This record gives sequence, C-alpha cells and structure tokens, in this order.
Amino acid sequence: MIYITPIGNDGSEERKHSDLFLRSIVEPAIEQLDLKVVRADGIDTPGMITNQVIEYVLNAKLVVVDLSFSNPNVFYELALRHAARLPTVQIIRKGDKTPFDISQFRTLVLDCTDIYSLVPMLSTYKAEISTLARKAIEDSEALENPLTSVCPNLKLTK
Repeated sequence: MIYITPIGNDGSEERKHSDLFLRSIVEPAIEQLDLKVVRADGIDTPGMITNQVIEYVLNAKLVVVDLSFSNPNVFYELALRHAARLPTVQIIRKGDKTPFDISQFRTLVLDCTDIYSLVPMLSTYKAEISTLARKAIEDSEALENPLTSVCPNLKLTK
C-alpha cells in the first residue's frame, strides 16, 4: 500500500503534516488490513525515484491519497491510479479545497485545525480510512472515477 502525499522539505508544513497523518492515522488504519504502508521517501532501493514511484502507484493493492496542499505530483499519481482502475481512498485536511474534477468522489475530510479538533477524532479517522480501504479492495470492480465514467472500456496494459 502506498501513501501518496505532499512530502515537502524537512521541517516544512507539508512534511510535518505528512509525517503526522502517516504515523498517527494512515499506518494504524491500514495495519488492520495487514498491509504495509510505503511513502515515496521510504522506497529504499537504488534507482530513479520517478520510475519507482510510478511502479509502486500502479502495483499497490491500495493507495491512500492525501489531497491536502493541492500538490501537482499527488494529482498526477492519482490520475495514474484512475487510469489503472485501482482501489484508492482520498483524504484531505479541512480547509483545503477538493478540485472540481474529483470533488464528487468520496473524500474523507480530516480536521487538523488544532490539537483540540484532531486528537478526539483520531480513532474515528482511523476507523473511517480502514473501512473505506477495506470496501475499495473488496469491491474493486465497482470502483468509479472520472476516467471510468467517461471511458468505461479504457484499460491499461503492461
């Protein structure tokens, strides 16, 4: 399972956000499904990072994609998942806008405005991500996204 998220530089708001969501929400939610979570900076094999990320995105059983910060790389990788018709769970932090093209698809909004908003909801967020992930994996044939809606016969081949 890969966690697609804006990573940012060490110490940046994006990195702090990504680290917090990864360790406190996404990993614990996905551990219940017996899947290992990998983030791009955790790929430890030598080689070209872009190729490795694409390989992970296209071969992962599941992806949790964090739309926070409107990062272009995140949307590129989400589009690859859509083209491949693979299970994806979308999350975003409260206050960020979900782009129009993907706004009609279920996106879990996580309120991390402050510690008083986030901490009481941690268990709920983990449970919701776990439930959405389980359902996406179990019924991957029923997955819809903008590409499958417009091009129902589109199939990626390797």
